[in-house]
Amino acid sequence: MLVGYARVSTIGQTNDRQVDALLAAGVDKRNLYHEKQSGVKERPELNRCINELQTGDILIVSELTRLSRSTADLFDISKRVKEKGADVKSLKESWLDTTTPQGKLMFTIFAGLSQFERDLISQRTKEGLKAAKARGRSGGRPNKRNDKAKTVKTLYGNGFKISEIVQQTGLSRATIYRVLGNTINENSETIELKPENIQATIDKIQKQQEQYKPKPDATDKPKLVRTFMKK
Repeated sequence: MLVGYARVSTIGQTNDRQVDALLAAGVDKRNLYHEKQSGVKERPELNRCINELQTGDILIVSELTRLSRSTADLFDISKRVKEKGADVKSLKESWLDTTTPQGKLMFTIFAGLSQFERDLISQRTKEGLKAAKARGRSGGRPNKRNDKAKTVKTLYGNGFKISEIVQQTGLSRATIYRVLGNTINENSETIELKPENIQATIDKIQKQQEQYKPKPDATDKPKLVRTFMKK
């Protein structure tokens, strides 16, 4: 049985030309599925058409742009049609006709080329990420902690409590503790643990120790120790 599918993208358009071409190709009007829907959105009539296909049916479209929005989408639809035991045929693109050996061969070749193209894109993407990582850059979304790390340190340095920082930033306590993991709070000022700061802190502690070190009493005189030698 011949089953036709027609689609237009906007409400202002009509599918009369597509319907006429499908009827001229021998499709019964009762087996026509048509809808007004953009190709990038869900197409309920197309899904219903495929779900109702029977073994031996032929899904006919006036042209490929009415059936799929990309090469990958075309192969996905063709796979679904094949699983139903049916075939696909385009009136405009004569190479797409899985009812003939030549059409199946052409479709297989195009499917192979499409898969080859996807593999190349995947390989280039992986190589690009590897090269970027070697240069200290990482892909993906920006780290949420890095975006708000400065805010967390500023709030903490101004005397905000951890619970208040959680409410202000929306970060978890664990994330905030990780951000503040390399900082200490001294005299309400946040000091980063850099080598120069560590040395300055050590010098300060040593200076304080010298100030509080007890001084020797001036009245104390060294005791004389007499050594008795045997004659």
